[in-house]
Amino acid sequence: MLLNYIWIGFFVIAFVVGMAKLLMFGDMDVFPQMMNATFEYARSGFEISLGLTGVLTLWMGLMKIGEEGGIVRIFSRAIWPFFHRLFPELEKDHPAVGSIIMNISANMLGLDNAATPLGLRAMKEMQATNKDRHMASNPMIMFTVLNTSGLTLIPVTIMVYRFQLGAADPSDIFIPILLATSFSTMAGLISVALYQRINLLDRVVLAYLGVFTLFVGASMFILSRMSREEIAAVSSVAANLLLFSIIVGFILLASFRRVNVYESFIEGAKDGFHIAVRIIPYLIAILVAVGVFRTSGAMDMLTDLIRNTLVSLNINADFTGALPTAFMKPLSGSGARGMMVDAMKTYGADSFAGRVASIMQGSSDTTFYIIAVYFGSVGIKNTRYAVICGLIADLAGLLASIFIGYLFFH
Repeated sequence: MLLNYIWIGFFVIAFVVGMAKLLMFGDMDVFPQMMNATFEYARSGFEISLGLTGVLTLWMGLMKIGEEGGIVRIFSRAIWPFFHRLFPELEKDHPAVGSIIMNISANMLGLDNAATPLGLRAMKEMQATNKDRHMASNPMIMFTVLNTSGLTLIPVTIMVYRFQLGAADPSDIFIPILLATSFSTMAGLISVALYQRINLLDRVVLAYLGVFTLFVGASMFILSRMSREEIAAVSSVAANLLLFSIIVGFILLASFRRVNVYESFIEGAKDGFHIAVRIIPYLIAILVAVGVFRTSGAMDMLTDLIRNTLVSLNINADFTGALPTAFMKPLSGSGARGMMVDAMKTYGADSFAGRVASIMQGSSDTTFYIIAVYFGSVGIKNTRYAVICGLIADLAGLLASIFIGYLFFH
């Protein structure tokens, strides 16, 4: 429903701005340009979606190999001791535990199709033991906020979009996204833990968070001592080496477990094709709305206002072209995706704004959508502090995206 109002708002605001230009400044071209934008962005949306088919099919096939090879189960066993402390109200044999761990593991690996059904099943199982059927329980909130923080190790879709839009090295945002989403996840986790008075000083919690923080901190420290050219070179080599190692690891692990790798790839690849086709109407819908909004001049008015304010405060404002992605991210995944694509089309896939928009897109997930779907699926009306903690994670991811963008690409 919220996206419906946003979509309508883009057209209404564009019409109002266009009328103002026509009546006040005699701009006779504004409405022809806006109509041309509807055709241009509709064609672009279809071409981009069609171009996604090959690469998305490849990666979904590889992800299926990893899934059937047992990588999700390995992740589950590795993080259970930590999750046991984050969900103290759930016993080890609670039916939701397996679904929670599998959902988080699938999300980290970018297996969205597997993650969502697992997440909904986890909510249903937690609701079965919830004392108040209309109020979110502590485990439900922790689980949902961890999902909204969007910790993803392999941002496949974003790299695919960058490839389609002509990026020289589509994976150069791999490490920046990993760092930004780490900040988002830490912020969401800590904020919920403070609300629920979870002991973050527990030895197991400190061990997991310590290793996680040490990795992020060491990465930031090492990178901060390099030149921009060195960062670009190291990031490119490390990202591509890691990604290819993951592919080989998935294949070898599946082979070791006697999985028919070829058949698994074909099965997953079919899902990739269906996903690419399924997103066509969503991408066209949001791109046409964004295109009309931008062509009318409304987008420039908004970004210019923010840019001028920052400049007056002596703050570098080169990132403002990516802000529409940040504004849309908590509200709509498809909307934010459209804004990211629009930023790359407008400024270039390898532009600073285009890269920062990509990092923002990968830094967190869609807070309001996830909360609505997850809580709505089990009839929860009172979500308590879930929205607040989800937005804290979003803000942390946004600020981290900007900072990391400057560190890597400016």
